[in-house]
Amino acid sequence: MAEEKTNAEVDETTEATQQAAVETPQQDPQEFLESFNWEKYEQGIERVDDSKLKEFEKLVAENFVDTADAEVVQGTVVYITDREAIIDINAKSEGVISLNEFRYNPGLKVGDKVEVLIDIREDKSGQLVLSHRKARTIMAWDRVNAAHDKEEIVSGFVKCRTKGGMIVDVFGIEAFLPGSQIDVKPIRDYDQYVNKTMEFKVVKINHEFKNVVVSHKALIEADIEEQKKEIISQLEKGQVLEGVVKNITSYGVFIDLGGVDGLVHITDLSWSRINHPNEVVELDQKLNVVILDFDENKSRIQLGLKQLEKHPWEALSDEIKIGDKVKGKVVVIADYGAFIEVVEGVEGLIHVSEMSWSTHLRSAQDFVKVGDEVEAIVLTLDREDRKMSLGIKQLTPDPWTDITTKYPVGSKHKGIVRNFTNFGVFVELEEGIDGLIYISDLSWTKKIKHPSEFTNVGDTLEVEVLELDVNGRKLSLGHKQTTENPWDKYETEFALGTVHKATISDVVDKGATIDFNEDITAFIPQRHLEKEDGKKLGKGDEAEFKIIEFNKDFKRVVASHTAIFREEEQRNVKAAVKRQATSGDEAKTTLGDANDALQALKDKMDAADSKKKK
Repeated sequence: MAEEKTNAEVDETTEATQQAAVETPQQDPQEFLESFNWEKYEQGIERVDDSKLKEFEKLVAENFVDTADAEVVQGTVVYITDREAIIDINAKSEGVISLNEFRYNPGLKVGDKVEVLIDIREDKSGQLVLSHRKARTIMAWDRVNAAHDKEEIVSGFVKCRTKGGMIVDVFGIEAFLPGSQIDVKPIRDYDQYVNKTMEFKVVKINHEFKNVVVSHKALIEADIEEQKKEIISQLEKGQVLEGVVKNITSYGVFIDLGGVDGLVHITDLSWSRINHPNEVVELDQKLNVVILDFDENKSRIQLGLKQLEKHPWEALSDEIKIGDKVKGKVVVIADYGAFIEVVEGVEGLIHVSEMSWSTHLRSAQDFVKVGDEVEAIVLTLDREDRKMSLGIKQLTPDPWTDITTKYPVGSKHKGIVRNFTNFGVFVELEEGIDGLIYISDLSWTKKIKHPSEFTNVGDTLEVEVLELDVNGRKLSLGHKQTTENPWDKYETEFALGTVHKATISDVVDKGATIDFNEDITAFIPQRHLEKEDGKKLGKGDEAEFKIIEFNKDFKRVVASHTAIFREEEQRNVKAAVKRQATSGDEAKTTLGDANDALQALKDKMDAADSKKKK
């Protein structure tokens, strides 16, 4: 009864207030209520006590919401249909929200409190229309901003993978989780995080584009930082710790020591040579390592794995000594030699000079390759410096021990061209026996500037031993000596004064050349090209030539065409002189008398001519 009376009083008061508002100029409602005189307002209206009026105002404030736009209020689910949820926000009517906006919350039930935004105060049917999605978005941004400002930890649902990272639902907002911010360790399987709820830290907000970036790694790093400080404070050289293989590179392995990373260099993984660290360790493998060194800040920690085992040289059998034959595998090859692993972690060097008895050195690759199993002789052994030198050639007899028997001076053999120099050719007669053919001993007739003009590497040549130096291990060979010297025959055929017919093949500044055969090319000086008529021979002219110089040692031949007819003239002159000298004495008197008579006759004729002229 009291409640009904109160409602009636409220209605009457509301009507009185509305009428007063019409007759009274507009003013502040609060001021109007405080100054309104209820006694003078209208006759027949019961005066409302001030205490009841204040109670009314209190009830209005507590039970009725202000339906201003863009304001989020809390409502209660009072009824759920197949498609909609009815929400009570203490307004004049209840609001309606589609169940699609509650897809994230399939367990929604009557009585649940939800945040809503008044979307439409009254639609065409007078219904209050609310939006939970909009309210959730507004509240989500407020909560995200607050979490970012206060550096709070938020919970999010990993929805799916995307390029470069993951999409996370945080308070209903799709935030981006970069791949580098998922964990402190490299991620190899991103799919393992999809459909999981995880904790994050909001690290960046772009208000203009409404982008949010979160990080799970930041939370881990915060925990790790504390562990790291504790671990670093206790680090000591020689300390053995357990760690997990975090990353493998070509130069070493990074080990996670529980928040602190250390590097095991590839040379500290195994006493044996390895090509890549993955031959020894694998990702996520747990292993013990020893601390070798670290910097002052202990931010760079050098670790070792092989140091936990005894050095192989210390375990090397005392029975191995110089001169012993050992077996091993070729592990590294360089130009100067090959490293052989005799036992695990113990290597010996076979220098290239110890691979063959040959003094003509080649590259180590010509003898062995990586992975080969070889036998060798121990040449030197230094256990303190952990060095061993080996030899292969010592497994066979030294071919120079009986060199004088196999290759005496003057003997002829066949060899393979192995190398060139500017001054000759190295020829291998057998493994370990090399000889040199000087360029002058390659051919009797050809003028060779470089050995490559005469032969090729790998060709087989016949040679003759010219000189033998046993102590110096040197052989001097010749190739031209295996054949007769054609210049011995040419010395007779093209002797001085012999005449041969040939054609001028070329004309040069100081003369011309002619080819008598494939071996002999003669030179004709300029003045010896003159013909009998005074003209000179030219290129392509055929004529007879006389040999005026022949040098077998220097293979020099000089010829002349002019000398042929000049010598004939000289012979004619000499013959005439000789004939004249022979007949001169016999006819000396007769000629004298005749001359005197002729002179007298001439004088008379001259006198007669002079008289006639007078």
